[in-house]
Amino acid sequence: MAMIHVNRGVTSLGAFSEEEVREGLRTGRFVPTDIGWREGMANWQPLSQFPELGAAAPAPPPAQIGASATSEAAAPRSGLPWEHRQERGLFNAFVETLVMVLTKPGEAFTIMKREGGLGDPLIYALIGGCLGGIVSLLFSLGLQSVGFFADRHDTFAVMTGMGVGSVGFIVLVPLFIVIGLFIGSVIVHLCLMIVGGANQSFETTFRVIAFSQGSTGPLQMIPICGGLIAGVWALVCNCIGLARAHETDTGRAVLAIFLPLIVCCGGGLLIAFMFGAMGAWSASQH
Repeated sequence: MAMIHVNRGVTSLGAFSEEEVREGLRTGRFVPTDIGWREGMANWQPLSQFPELGAAAPAPPPAQIGASATSEAAAPRSGLPWEHRQERGLFNAFVETLVMVLTKPGEAFTIMKREGGLGDPLIYALIGGCLGGIVSLLFSLGLQSVGFFADRHDTFAVMTGMGVGSVGFIVLVPLFIVIGLFIGSVIVHLCLMIVGGANQSFETTFRVIAFSQGSTGPLQMIPICGGLIAGVWALVCNCIGLARAHETDTGRAVLAIFLPLIVCCGGGLLIAFMFGAMGAWSASQH
């Protein structure tokens, strides 16, 4: 009989016989959202989708009268490795979450818990953001000390994510991350509400943005173009994460992310047009 390989997130739990997996589902050793694979299968799939294991999964509670169909059908979320760092260890949980979000964002935000407080994702974002931002800043200061960017320290340095400033600026990095995270999450959630894609609470949006930023932050350590790479991939992770976590279509998620930019650009063009028209009118009067 073919052995069933079982993973929880990106962590392998081992290979087990069908009877062992069935017993594990009964006892709680495994959960229905753990994914499994055995020889002959094209892809990994949740244990709950194995026909021969379906009867072993714990029976769902009876439907609550008046409960929405969406809530009843929602699959339980096992959570990202970071949300199980007590068992995995701080370092392993951080690395596993970072790799999962960067390489398989669709799967990562499908298992991410929508609720559970703002503290866990905030700490994760601070670790990843500070790691990337501080190392990037030190790298920038090192290049300046040997003469690079001595006369060109604004546009190019900002675009490359290296920034320019004193070492004292390092102590402000965590503060900037926290402020930017909360303001950005509020704006994105409002935009998601406007486009009709906010099917969950603000906390869900915050968790998506935090885990995305915390995972892409270390990409800033890539020399020269790290900031650009981190920014672009953060947008990709945010779009995928919002779609998966809010269970909305990707188009609405993308629109919610880019709506602030569209509004700013449109407003800027309108203001420029108004000033241009006023200037033309003033000139015609003379």
